[in-house]
Amino acid sequence: MPGRTTRPQPWRADSLIWPRIGSSGSLRAVRAPFCRNLRGPRRLTSSKDSMSLQCGIVGLPNVGKSTLFNALTKAGIAAENYPFCTIEPNVGVVEVPDARLQALAEIVKPERILPAVVEFVDIAGLVAGASKGEGLGNQFLANIRETDAITHVVRCFEDENVIHVAGKIDPIADIEVINTELALADLATVEKAFTRYSKAAKSGNDKEAAKLVAVLEKVRVQLDQAKPVRGLSLTEEEQLVIKPLCLITSKPTMYVANVKDDGFENNPYLDLVRKHAEAENAPVVAVCAAIEAEIADLDDADKLDFLADMGMDEPGLNRVIRAGFKLLGLQTYFTAGVKEVRAWTIHIGDTAPQAAGAIHTDFERGFIRAQTISFDDFIAYKGEQGAKEAGKMRAEGKEYVVHDGDVMNFLFNV
Repeated sequence: MPGRTTRPQPWRADSLIWPRIGSSGSLRAVRAPFCRNLRGPRRLTSSKDSMSLQCGIVGLPNVGKSTLFNALTKAGIAAENYPFCTIEPNVGVVEVPDARLQALAEIVKPERILPAVVEFVDIAGLVAGASKGEGLGNQFLANIRETDAITHVVRCFEDENVIHVAGKIDPIADIEVINTELALADLATVEKAFTRYSKAAKSGNDKEAAKLVAVLEKVRVQLDQAKPVRGLSLTEEEQLVIKPLCLITSKPTMYVANVKDDGFENNPYLDLVRKHAEAENAPVVAVCAAIEAEIADLDDADKLDFLADMGMDEPGLNRVIRAGFKLLGLQTYFTAGVKEVRAWTIHIGDTAPQAAGAIHTDFERGFIRAQTISFDDFIAYKGEQGAKEAGKMRAEGKEYVVHDGDVMNFLFNV
């Protein structure tokens, strides 16, 4: 209509609709860009969703990403010694090692055992300039943006037969290259949002826009210094406000230090990575990707012999998988019956009804109570009946926060 003005739409952190300036200068509603973490850690609404939580494996070319991924998933993807051998992301579903499953199975004697799983994505090597499109950078950054957490592989070994894109081994410089590119990509996103909403914020009529711009100013300063957003002390409300921006550097991150078979001790490169990670409050897992690849190709009997010869209790990849599971903020509870013993994936802090929903949404909708036994009590009293007779079975209600390792049965009515 002639003379009609379009009122700016408020910023809503909990909305999938973003306002966008049209060619005529008016605002129109559009779908928000895809973001796996739009409203905080994604809720697992069914057992299938547990396989959609992803750790993206990133790093410079030739640091051992694809070798690590091959060992994790036995996918056999290309891992040739040249940059960009992995142009499309490779996704693998990995079982989470958990000795508790076998302990439960020895008591229950089930027909099958089903562990929890976590998804790893092998993302092709980033290079300096990726935020500007160098080395297929835009594609890689988009792939990282779609993951829930980041596993950053860093080279901590020397080998003249494996080229380094920078010509020398310097793990901190490598980390800074990746962090800088991710920060620059986030900075571009923040600048666009700042420009878009600063006018509405200054008008005093849009409180939501004002909240957003205030947080963006903090974030922009952090990114200007090539520092990750996850290093900022933001309140829960501030985190929610910027969540729709899908900032890469806000994702939880762990470092995997790829060392030689004799590089787990007295390794100055590894020490540097640990010191850097400590400053970020990030976990570090040291592995020898080459050895892990060898172990992955062995059958179970030979694998045990190989580990014994190496003086290892378990493959190093088990630690990577568990660290990735924890990085995603996940934990497991168990169901134990004659048909199956199973580990179910839920978020840390989930209540009993939410845990029930991991099995089926009807379980959550019609939740009555959960018969709960701690793992230790289940083992100590040789199963459900023994734990019940010893008074160790509890009837938990809707407010109960599930503990890692709880053995649960749900009563529901729909």
